Parts: sequence; structure tokens; C-alpha cells
Amino acid sequence: MRTGVSTVAENEGFNLDRLDIWGEEQKFQVDRDRTIAYAEATNDPIAHHLDGTYAPPVFAVVPAMATMADATMSVVPDELMLRILHGEHDFRLHRPIVPGETLTVRAKPVGIEGKSSGVVVTTLLETRDAQGELVNEQYFIGFFRGGQFDGSVGITSPEHGFDDALRDRAPDHVVAQTFDADQTFRYAEPAGDPMPIHLDDEFAQAMGLPGIIIHGLCTIAFTSHALITRVADGDPTRLKRLAVRLTKPARPGETITTSVWRTDDVDGRQVFAYETAGDESPGKCVITDGLAEFA
Repeated sequence: MRTGVSTVAENEGFNLDRLDIWGEEQKFQVDRDRTIAYAEATNDPIAHHLDGTYAPPVFAVVPAMATMADATMSVVPDELMLRILHGEHDFRLHRPIVPGETLTVRAKPVGIEGKSSGVVVTTLLETRDAQGELVNEQYFIGFFRGGQFDGSVGITSPEHGFDDALRDRAPDHVVAQTFDADQTFRYAEPAGDPMPIHLDDEFAQAMGLPGIIIHGLCTIAFTSHALITRVADGDPTRLKRLAVRLTKPARPGETITTSVWRTDDVDGRQVFAYETAGDESPGKCVITDGLAEFA
């Protein structure tokens, strides 16, 4: 994580005064049927998710979806809002979400950075339970294609880079998974994410995409299943951090293959690096710089 300074005073249209300001807190009642629907919409095989004991780990974004979007969009010009793609996400999971509980969520944009192909906005999310204890923290990194911003202001997301030397040995786990043709339509409602790039081919193509793309969080959810089933014997309570870079959108019907390497333990946690390749563009990954930590 680093801080920066804008190199140009103007950067017109960007609301820099919104940085590091928490948005309004929102309450969210966790409905058991919805957590089960989310699990089913992501082809989740984990018993504790399918029976409603716990919400899946990536469901953590659902209570914060509206406030996350508001915070992220609040700093960019209106014309960029429909050009957002999910760039990175970093989940810090203190405990699983339990159906039936009431959560309080809040979000704030913490950084803006200009890239050659667009603008990156980093947003911090917090979710607390009825006792005020942290349930999870998240860093959402939104990439606005085609935007222009000179320099950087605020902080960027925490690092979770992949050590290329890991490829000198075979991965410890390799998991192949296939998205269904209707995956985005099943996912949109329980996730609360009806963005048309996931549901409307013509709109997606107008946005410069090849057609409907899989929700980034759905792709992350798929990889979380691969990790939990192989690393934690299906116990979702052991997953404590999940961080990824979404490099290339996946497509309905595509098969993705996740390769996982065990690395050095940190603070008593088992640490794994991973990357996920798609089959529509050989040699191209849909997820890079994947990091998972297990108790």
C-alpha cells in the first residue's frame, strides 16, 4: 500500500474531497434463503453454504454492494460510471457471515490513480455485527476504462503479488471448473448486481467487450470453492484472506483452471498463491496475483 500525490492540480470532474470520507452506514439483514441462492448461483459445492449454516465468503460483498458502488462512483465524473470493471478485491475475513444476523456496513474511497488505459479507484469497506465487532474488511479496486487522471492521490490496495519463481515447480493443487451458459443470469439477483455488461450482449459489445462477461465476484467465488475444498477439507471458517487481481473477464461456458502453490506460513496461517487461466484465450489468465490465507 502506498500514498501518492497528484501531479496536476486540475483533474477536472474528479471529486477529491470525497477521499477518506466514510459514507452513510447501512443495515443489512442476512436472509438465509438469499445466502443459499448465492451459493447455488456460484455452483458452490460446500455443504455449510448450501444448507445455510454460513454465507459463502464472497457473499461478504453483497451487504456492502450499494454503499461500495456509491463510494467508488462518488469520486469519478459521471461519464465514467458505466465504464467500471472490477480490477482487484481483497477480503479480510474475521469470521463467516451467519444467516439471520443484522450487519452494519460502510465504505469510503481511499485512493485514485491514473493509468495509461484508465483510472483506478480504491475503496475500503467495513462490515460489523450487532455488537460492533468486525466481521470482515474489504478493499475493492474499480478500474474505469478510458478515464484520464494525472498522478495519484491517497492510498492503493495492499500488495498481493505472485512470485514467478513458484512456476519452477508443479502446483500443489490444480482445479478445473466450468461456468454455465446462464451463470450471469442466475448470479445477478442474489448478488444484487444487475449491470448490463453481464446480461445484455449488445450493451456489453457497445462497451468494448466481446459480449456478456461473468461477474468478477462470481469468478472469485468459483476460485474460493477450489481453495476451500482442496486446502481446508471443505471448512469455510478457516479462510481468513482472499485477494485477487481480475486480469481478463471470463465468459459464459468457459472452463477455468486454478493452479495453487503453498508458500511460507505467516503469523501461524497457511499461505497459498494462485492464478486462474481461462480456455478461450490460451495462455491468458482471468485471475492473477491470487493470495489465500487459512487458519
